[in-house]
Amino acid sequence: MIKSELIDKIAETENVSKTVAKRIVNTIFDTITEALVEGNRVELREFGVLSVRTRKARTGRNPKTGASVQVSQKKVPFFKAGKAVKQALNK
Repeated sequence: MIKSELIDKIAETENVSKTVAKRIVNTIFDTITEALVEGNRVELREFGVLSVRTRKARTGRNPKTGASVQVSQKKVPFFKAGKAVKQALNK
């Protein structure tokens, strides 16, 4: 599913215009992103948890040339599925 399909589904299910549904989806995504940027954890009960993890600096390899490259430390988003999602996948 892509973002536009999610917007269409919300508009259809809640009987609102696509413009309103788009604002709802964008607000949700923006709010989640802001929370992660601030270092907070986002818990959506029965769906899952979004958090930020830090990857250490390391030595990588350029696949084209084979040369060693320093990869700096960075933060990455992490998602852990909730119990309800795991159960739905394994029915």
